[in-house]
Amino acid sequence: MKVCLVTGASSGIGLAAALELRRAGHTVYGAARRVPKMERLRAAGGHVMEMDARKDGDLERAIRTVVDEQGRIDVLVNNAGIGLHGAIEDVPLDQARDQFEVNVFAPARLIQLCLPYMREQRSGTIVNVSSIGGEIALPLGAWYYSSKHALEAYSDSLRQELGPFGIRVVIVQPGIIKTEFENGTAQELRDISGHGAYARMAEAMAKRAETELGGGSKASDPVVVARAIRQAVDSPRPKARYAVGYLARLLLFLDRYLPDRAFDRLATSAIK
Repeated sequence: MKVCLVTGASSGIGLAAALELRRAGHTVYGAARRVPKMERLRAAGGHVMEMDARKDGDLERAIRTVVDEQGRIDVLVNNAGIGLHGAIEDVPLDQARDQFEVNVFAPARLIQLCLPYMREQRSGTIVNVSSIGGEIALPLGAWYYSSKHALEAYSDSLRQELGPFGIRVVIVQPGIIKTEFENGTAQELRDISGHGAYARMAEAMAKRAETELGGGSKASDPVVVARAIRQAVDSPRPKARYAVGYLARLLLFLDRYLPDRAFDRLATSAIK
């Protein structure tokens, strides 16, 4: 049995991962801003706590609570994250900074807080939930993709640094998943880029978001990502990366092997 902390555990991938780890017999703490949304986890025997990824005091309190109550922390699943959609020219930089604060700096701070305990134990697993957007990039999402690219580069360096201490670092790259994450995408595109030079592109992308992203019929259930996280946590030698969910492996394959200009044409063909 391992002691696990899962962030962003109020819905979607985070909640599914927390419940999956509980089913595997692990002690699970779920952290999120919306505590009432974590009642399923509490009912399953998990622990819940309020945490805002933007507040350093909340991050410190989350780790301290786990260690004080359990005497150790074995697994950190950095799942909490936000999206940001709009043309690069239009997105206010304060929103871009906030994107990095939640998607990069909050996970990094939690890792800093966990590492002294994991190093002392000579064991631990850090799972950073990225996205296929950690490798690919599409129009009107530059800051989100940039934050996930940064998280993956950070994770690669971290994996290299922590290997000698017996601490594993895993990146999970979900494809298109049915969650609340994309619920505001269409409106955000219209609000930020719907009235200027990029209006036509933004509207086309917004319409695709309404029909295909998150709630689309082909999108994968969050449980497929949760199972990959459980596999990484339970494996004595987890893979460095797990690409899971609808279109994940296909889009990563195309990005890795198509010439850049060819992938550009593919990425923009549906929004012209």
